[in-house]
Amino acid sequence: MAEKGGVQSVERIFALIELLAAHPAGASLQTLAQGTALAKSTVHRLLASLVGLGYVSQEETSGRYRLTLKMFELSSGIVNDMAIMEVAKAHLERLAQRTGEAVHLVIRDGQDIVYIYKTENGPMRMSSRVGMRSPLYCTGVGKAILATLPAGEVAQVWAASRPRKLTERTVADLPHLQEQLETVRAKGYAVDDEENELGVRCVAVAIPGPDGRADSAFSISGLTPYMTPERIRRIAAMALDSRTDILADLGIARRSAAQTE
Repeated sequence: MAEKGGVQSVERIFALIELLAAHPAGASLQTLAQGTALAKSTVHRLLASLVGLGYVSQEETSGRYRLTLKMFELSSGIVNDMAIMEVAKAHLERLAQRTGEAVHLVIRDGQDIVYIYKTENGPMRMSSRVGMRSPLYCTGVGKAILATLPAGEVAQVWAASRPRKLTERTVADLPHLQEQLETVRAKGYAVDDEENELGVRCVAVAIPGPDGRADSAFSISGLTPYMTPERIRRIAAMALDSRTDILADLGIARRSAAQTE
């Protein structure tokens, strides 16, 4: 029974941490209790433990709780150890400078992608942030990654995602997604045409491993009026060149990139 209670406590703590991560400006005890479906006394006890360990702080004036940078330090240690981050960063910064747009680097986590790097070089500021999670099926980076996977695995990702339309342009069924992925394979890059966020178009390219499968990708995002078909083609060409340079620095043969095109 003690083991079961310990597992339950761990599950509750991580549910609380995930909820706090969704409220970067802080959340009240009541909000956290409602969001976790736990009693206020239980949430207060768990928060006291997290505060004592330094992972959560409480504002004196509002009483709101928020995650501290100690949590970021843990995750940044993992991210900084990733070869893809170390190699791609300089190339993506140059790409942001050349295009004047926001550039993101993501990694796959199950049926989602997680943003691990972001750089902006223009006046527009995207709502995305490092650590943010989005579905594979409705993002440019996600579709770029999915295009490197076999059809059966794509179907599994689709089923696990519980798809829903985030905008009127979001892909609505698996056959439509499969058609899009065929286009991605033919062109070598994916396009998010306001499928994840209205007013924003993205060009995305996967970074495949030696076997042709990709667990990471990067995108260039801009406001829809400026991301015309012609400009998308120009940006895609720059992105593919950057991908080639990244793969070369990773020591991955160029033919691996060709397998996704």
